[in-house]
Amino acid sequence: MTLHWKLVIDATDPLTQADFWAEALGYLTEDHSALIERLLGLGAVPPELTVEHHDRRAWRDLAAVRHPDDPYEEATGTGLGRRLLFQRVPEAKTVKNRLHLDLHPGPERRDAEAARLEGLGATVLRRVKEPGGEWVVMQDPEGNEFCVQ
Repeated sequence: MTLHWKLVIDATDPLTQADFWAEALGYLTEDHSALIERLLGLGAVPPELTVEHHDRRAWRDLAAVRHPDDPYEEATGTGLGRRLLFQRVPEAKTVKNRLHLDLHPGPERRDAEAARLEGLGATVLRRVKEPGGEWVVMQDPEGNEFCVQ
C-alpha cells in the first residue's frame, strides 16, 4: 500500500512562505476560499481564523502550494498530489533544517536560478564545489535551507 503525503513546514508567516515557494517552484497557491466561505456561512469557524490575501479569503495560520499538474478537490481547493503546507508556529527557526528541498534546474541554469530566487527573497549561504558535484545552498525568506543543483 502506498501513502498520500505532503511536506509540512513551520512558518511565522505561512501566506508569505506559500507565495515564495509557489513562485520558486512554479506551483500554484491553493485557493481555499470556497471552503472558508462555506464554513463561515455555517458558523463552523470564526472569521478571526481567516484573512484577505490576494483578494480572497485565506486561512490565517495555514497556506499550501501544489504542483499545477496534480489533481485537487475543487470544493476545498486542497491538492491531492505534490504539495507543501505551511503552518504558523509561534517561534522563529533557530537551528539547521533536518530536512530540505533540492531544486534541480541543471548545471547550465544553476546560477540564473539562484539569482531568480534571490530576487524572490532567498539568500545565498554558500556555493559548494566538490568532486561529486556543485550546488548553491540558499535560505528562503524565513531562513529554511534549500539547495539549487
